[in-house]
Amino acid sequence: MQSATDRSKAQEAAKTKSAHPSGDRRFKTLDMTMKRFQYKPDALIEVLHKAQEAFGYLEEDVLMYIARGLKLPLSRVYGTATFYHLFSLKPAGAHTCVVCLGTACYVKGSDKILAELEKELGIKVGETTPDGKVSLMAARCIGACGIAPAVVFDGTVAGKQEPVMALEHIKAWEAE
Repeated sequence: MQSATDRSKAQEAAKTKSAHPSGDRRFKTLDMTMKRFQYKPDALIEVLHKAQEAFGYLEEDVLMYIARGLKLPLSRVYGTATFYHLFSLKPAGAHTCVVCLGTACYVKGSDKILAELEKELGIKVGETTPDGKVSLMAARCIGACGIAPAVVFDGTVAGKQEPVMALEHIKAWEAE
């Protein structure tokens, strides 16, 4: 007959065996995704999407894990992650500001908006402020040409922006 202590040790061993060696459950999500795609290398983008969804961004160890799982060179995984703008290798800020640099927006002054935001925040496009509050990005076109110049604040499009308007929005975030 098995004692309560033996049963709890067996249950603990079963939990440990089924868990990922790192103890991070997010890797289990990646494992399930890779398994669903039968570990085929052409599932790379889907697996990267799932990894970014699970981790928030693509850390180096996550990229290495995916490369091993799909039996791909790390250079290909890294190259894919850096080629597509929707993937991020750094954590995003609490707020995101995306300035459209499409032709209509640029002609109407989005370059000036971007320059003022960079100056105010002390960062360049693609960076996050040291306090982690704001990530500044640029897009080639967001498809809002009729309300140019457009800026996207936390997913909400704001049209007919001027540098002063965009700065007010950013200063409100900084005051939080």
